[in-house]
Amino acid sequence: MVPSSWNRAEGMGPIGYANILTTVSFSRTLLDFGYFDRHYSSIIALVSNHLLREFTRKNCCSNKRWRGTRILELLNKIVQVTSKMSDIHSTAYRYDAVCTELSRQPHPYILKMFEREKEDTVFDFKDQMHLYLAGNNNLLTDKRIEDPDCEALYKTLQNNSYVTSLDLRYNLITDEGAKFIAKLIEETTKLTDLNLMCNEIGAVGAEHIAKALLKNESLKTLRMTGNKMGNKGGMWFAQALQVNTTLEALDVADTDLTIESIIAISTVLYNNKTLKALNINRPILFSHQEETTVHFAEMLKVNTTLKEVHFQKYDMRDFGMTRLAENLMHNDTLTYLDLSCNRITRDGINELSKVLEKNTAIEVLDLGYNRLEDDGAIHIANALASLNTNLKTLVVTSNNIGSKGLCALADAMKTNTTLTNIYIWGNKLEEPAAIAFANLIDNGRLSKENTDVQAYVVDGATKLCELSHQISRHTYFAPSYGDDVPSWQPRGKNPRGSDVVVMKNLTVY
Repeated sequence: MVPSSWNRAEGMGPIGYANILTTVSFSRTLLDFGYFDRHYSSIIALVSNHLLREFTRKNCCSNKRWRGTRILELLNKIVQVTSKMSDIHSTAYRYDAVCTELSRQPHPYILKMFEREKEDTVFDFKDQMHLYLAGNNNLLTDKRIEDPDCEALYKTLQNNSYVTSLDLRYNLITDEGAKFIAKLIEETTKLTDLNLMCNEIGAVGAEHIAKALLKNESLKTLRMTGNKMGNKGGMWFAQALQVNTTLEALDVADTDLTIESIIAISTVLYNNKTLKALNINRPILFSHQEETTVHFAEMLKVNTTLKEVHFQKYDMRDFGMTRLAENLMHNDTLTYLDLSCNRITRDGINELSKVLEKNTAIEVLDLGYNRLEDDGAIHIANALASLNTNLKTLVVTSNNIGSKGLCALADAMKTNTTLTNIYIWGNKLEEPAAIAFANLIDNGRLSKENTDVQAYVVDGATKLCELSHQISRHTYFAPSYGDDVPSWQPRGKNPRGSDVVVMKNLTVY
């Protein structure tokens, strides 16, 4: 409705009032013809929100009530439409308006990332944004995101189509903030990736998030790593996987899951047809009978969707490895298998080598920090040398493998042309093994970027030194400067004043 201060009797002439109506009429024309695209959204958002605040803040003039009501309805519709616009300017303006509405100061970290995005889009048009708000990047912020900030983010992004990825790792979000994150998951139609890694979300917050997944139809990747939601939270996520049909990657590692929730998750995956990647590292297990491994093994026998599974720190022994290998013989879809940091010895690896001989779909095999020793390495080498043509990456770091086993792996690479990446640091790197891998590197069979060792000669003896290369699918840290900053993370300024050139790591997320 029209404010009294805009009444002609109080000083506004016909020209001024006509300008107001002309602005609204122009806005209505843009709305009717669908011109609220990236070119107009920020301007219309600015004008319409300002007019709307004026209309609602001031008293109304009774003799123009009918005209003011129509204008107010139009402006409300304009604000509703512009809140869904797909550019950084309308997103930033919406965040400022939400903070004003909540009587809260805008968070400086959020404002900084919005300003960075504006700079990036000056000459390069973008139709989506990865909103990076990781709390452990001290080159970008010294103040972490807390629960009240989650409410502001929810109100800003609930109808937003520009921000499609949100990274909130290492902040101070508790169950209270998780409620607003859950509302965002429930109402958004554009958010596809959400990282809540290492916050303070417990079972209650996990319940809210899991229930939101029952209604969500856009989220594809969710990381809950390090949030101690326990068995109760795990059960809620198992329930969500029964209903949700869009989630493709779920990370619930280090969340203190116990036997009941792990078995529940493995059970629902018999029928889930959308989940492609699952990280269930480091559960809390009090049994040595490996029930959880057996349940997952039987599920993988019939599951045709999962392509990536992480069983790190799973307390897996040879019995569990044998059951897993028996069932993997029937799986033709799993391409990434992480068995690192377990208690697998040569006997379990002997069974796994039979899976490699069958030439299943496995392309990446991580066996780091187990107990393979020479015999286990020889079992794998024999499978690679003769029958396997699919495996591309092998990790056997810190397995107490001596020259005999390492030389067998090096010889296997001479006949196997598919294996391109191998990581061996932490074993017994004696001179015969050093010479074998030095020859692979010198002959071009093994690239320096695809291994974690490099040969050098001192006093006539060939030695191996470590290179900081590894497969880093799930990492707790990523560099902020240098030439190996991941694409999803904004670069920070080197605190030492000059950039440091380091070797390039594999992609992390």
